[in-house]
Amino acid sequence: MRWVFYPLAGLIALVILGTATLAAVSALAWPNLPSLDVLTDYRPKIPLRVYTSDGYLLGEFGEERRLVVKIDEVPQALTQAILAAEDERFYEHPGIDVIGIARAALANVVSGGRGQGASTITMQVARNFFLTREKTFNRKLYEILLALKIERSLSKAQILELYINQIYLGQRSYGFSAAARTYFDKPMKDLTIAEAAMLAGLPKAPSAYNPIANPRRAIQRQQYVLRRMVEAGFIDEKTHEAARTEPLVLASGRSAASPMRGDYVAEMARQIAVEQFGDEAYQSGIRIITTVTREDQVAAYKAVRQGVMDYDRRHGYRGPEGFVDLKDVALDDEERLDELLAEVADFDDLLGALVIDATPKAVRVYRHGEVLNITGSGLSFAAPMLNERAPQARRIRRGAIVRIRNNGDKGWEIAQLPEVEAALVALDANTGAVRALIGGFDFSRSKFNHVTQAQRQPGSSFKPFIYSAALERGYSPGSVEEDAPLFFPAGITGSKDWEPKNYDGKFEGPMTLRNALARSKNMISIRLLRSITPEYAQDYITRFGFDAAQHPPYLTMALGAGMVTPWQMATGYAVFANGGFRIDPYVVKEMIDGEGRVVAKVDPPVAGESAPRVIDPRNAWLMGSMMQDVIRRGTATRALALKRPDLAGKTGTTNDYVDAWFAGFHPDLVAVSWMGHDQPRNLGRGETGGSAALPMWVNYMRTALKSLPEKFPPRPDGLLATHAPDSGREEFIYRENLPPEPMMAPVGLDELPLPAEAPEEALPQARPAAQAIPAPVVERSPTPIKR
Repeated sequence: MRWVFYPLAGLIALVILGTATLAAVSALAWPNLPSLDVLTDYRPKIPLRVYTSDGYLLGEFGEERRLVVKIDEVPQALTQAILAAEDERFYEHPGIDVIGIARAALANVVSGGRGQGASTITMQVARNFFLTREKTFNRKLYEILLALKIERSLSKAQILELYINQIYLGQRSYGFSAAARTYFDKPMKDLTIAEAAMLAGLPKAPSAYNPIANPRRAIQRQQYVLRRMVEAGFIDEKTHEAARTEPLVLASGRSAASPMRGDYVAEMARQIAVEQFGDEAYQSGIRIITTVTREDQVAAYKAVRQGVMDYDRRHGYRGPEGFVDLKDVALDDEERLDELLAEVADFDDLLGALVIDATPKAVRVYRHGEVLNITGSGLSFAAPMLNERAPQARRIRRGAIVRIRNNGDKGWEIAQLPEVEAALVALDANTGAVRALIGGFDFSRSKFNHVTQAQRQPGSSFKPFIYSAALERGYSPGSVEEDAPLFFPAGITGSKDWEPKNYDGKFEGPMTLRNALARSKNMISIRLLRSITPEYAQDYITRFGFDAAQHPPYLTMALGAGMVTPWQMATGYAVFANGGFRIDPYVVKEMIDGEGRVVAKVDPPVAGESAPRVIDPRNAWLMGSMMQDVIRRGTATRALALKRPDLAGKTGTTNDYVDAWFAGFHPDLVAVSWMGHDQPRNLGRGETGGSAALPMWVNYMRTALKSLPEKFPPRPDGLLATHAPDSGREEFIYRENLPPEPMMAPVGLDELPLPAEAPEEALPQARPAAQAIPAPVVERSPTPIKR
C-alpha cells in the first residue's frame, strides 16, 4: 500500500500546492487587471468609406475594414457556425471551459502535442482587446482571469457581439460583417450556411484558411466546421450535405461578372477627406457620398476595359510575361508552384497562371491548386506564340507565366495585360456632378488618374473651341473657307519648313465651316485661327476653363497642339451642351461623420440659374448643331449606332497616332474618352479618335442615355436664317453679322458624299515657343476668303 499511498499523497500535495500558488498569484493579479471600459464603451476604428450617390460602396480606407453590427443582426447560421468552430459550450461555461480544456489536452496527448486549443470565445475577446499572442504562462493566466472578469461584467450576448465585430479574419477585415463583404461581396444577413461555415473557419488561422489565397485549405476547414455543426446538433445530415456540395462564388468571381470599379473616384474622395480631417478620417467612421451612380460607373468601367482589350487584340499577342524554372518541380507540389506564382498579381479577370506544358493544340496551366486545359478558340489570340518557330523568348512553353481569362460558356482563353492606357469621364452638363469616372485601365496597376492628371494634346477634339471663337468674330456655319495647301518657310517658323496636311493628303477647295468641322479639315482650322488671331483665341478659350499658358498663341493651336486633361475637356464641352454656362465638375456630394451628421455638402451653381454665362447662347446652339453633323456624316459616324439624333461631339487624333480622343454630349450629359500610352508613342496606324476612343464613348452612352429622353434645345433669339439655294440648306448667322447680300454656299457643297467614317488629320508635333509658328503664311493656291 505504501507504494500506492506515498505517490498519490505526493500528487495530491502538488495539486494543493499548485492550486494554492495559482490562487495566490490570481489574487495578486486580479486588482491589476485592466479596466473593461474599452469593452463596455466599445468604440472600434471605423474606416473611411466612399459610396455612390445611390448607396453602393466604392472603396474604404483605414488599417481595419470593419462594419459594426448588433447581435440581433447576426444570422442564426453564422452564430451556430462560430460556436461549432470555436466554442460549442459558450452559453454553459463561466469564461473558461474546463471540459473543453480536458478534451483538448487529451487530443493533444494523442496527437503528440499538436491538436486542439482550448480558448473560449470570451478568452479570445480578452486576448484581442488586452493581450499579445505570445505563448507564455503569465499571458495565459491573465487571459483566463480577464475572461472570468469579462463574464462577470458583460452578458453572453454582449461578449459574442464584441467577438463578432472585433475578430481578425484576413484581408484587412475585422469582424464577420466586413468579412462577408470582403470574401463574398454580400451583406452578412445574406450568407448561406456554406458561406457562414467558411467564415467561421477563419479565426483559427486567417492567412492559412483565406479562401482567396488558399481555396483548397479554406474548403478543408469549411468541411470541418460543417461536420462540427452536425455534431453540435445545429444542422441535420440533409442540410450538411447540401452545404458541403454548394459551389461558392467568391468576391473576385462575382465582381468579374458585374464589376463596379470606383478606385479612382474613391481615391479622389479620400484625398478630399484627409485634407479636411487629417488622419482622423481613417478611423472615425466618416462616410463620403459621391456623385457617381452605380449603373453609370459599371457601364464606364466595362466600356473602357472592352475598348482597351479590343485595341490590344488588334495589335497581337506579345508573348508570356516571364518564365520560371520548372525543372524538378512536380505537378502535385502545389506549395512550390504557388511560390512561383506569388509575385504575379491578378488584374480583375486577367489572372496569372503558370504553363505546365504547351502544344499548338492545347495548353495546360496551373493556378492556385487547379490545372486548367485551354484548347480551341481559347488559343486563337496566342496562336502565333505556340508555333515552334516563334522566338524562344516569346514562345509559350513550359514555365511561361501567362494571363488567362474566363470567357464563360466559351471556356478559358489565353489573354495578356494591355500596355495601353485609357480613361473616361462623364458629368451632368448642368451641374458638373460627375456621373462616372475611370482614370485608367486598372487602378491596381497604375494609380495615376488619367482623367485629372494626364496632360495630353487634344488634337482635333480642340477645334470646336477655335470655331466657337470664330463665330464671335463674324463667322457662321455657312461661311466658306479654302481647303488648300499651306506652307510655312523656315524663315517664318524660326526652325524648319512646315507644310501641314489633311489626314488623307487631299484638298477639296472652298468649303463651309460646317463641312470643314465634320471632316476635320486642318487647313481651314489654321486659316480660321490666322483670321481671328491666335492671341484672341488664347484668351477666348479661358472661358471654357482652359489654362492659357498651356495653349501658346501660335497657329498650331488650331490643330490642338496645347495640353489638356479629360477633366478640362469635359468642362469645356459642357459649355456647348448646356447653352453657354460654365460649370465646375465635382465628385463629392456630401460627407457624413461617424455620428451621422452632415459635415460638408456641395451646392453647385446650376446652368441657367446661378452658373456664370461665358459664351453667347447663339454660339452654343450653332456649335451644337455643327457637332451633330460630325456624328451624322463626319468623323464620328460610329456613334450613329446609338440611334440618337440629339448627340454631338468631335473626334481627335494627334500626330503619329499618339493620342485618340472623343468628346461628345447630350444636352444634359457630357462624356470624354481618351486612349494613349503613358510614355507617348504610336498607337498604330489607323488608331484614330473615331476607331480607338469613340467605341468606348458609344458603349458607355448606350447605358447612360437610357434615362435621358431625346432633347433638342430651342433656337435662341438673335439668329437669322440665310438661304443657300444651290445647296438647299438653311444656315444661321448672328443678326448683327448679316452680310449686305445673301450668303451663298457652293453648289451641292453640303451634300458631298463622305466615307462611313471619314478619318481626321493628325496633329503636328507641338513646338517649343522659340519654334512656334506666327501668323504670316505663304499659300500654295491663294484664294479669296468668303465669309
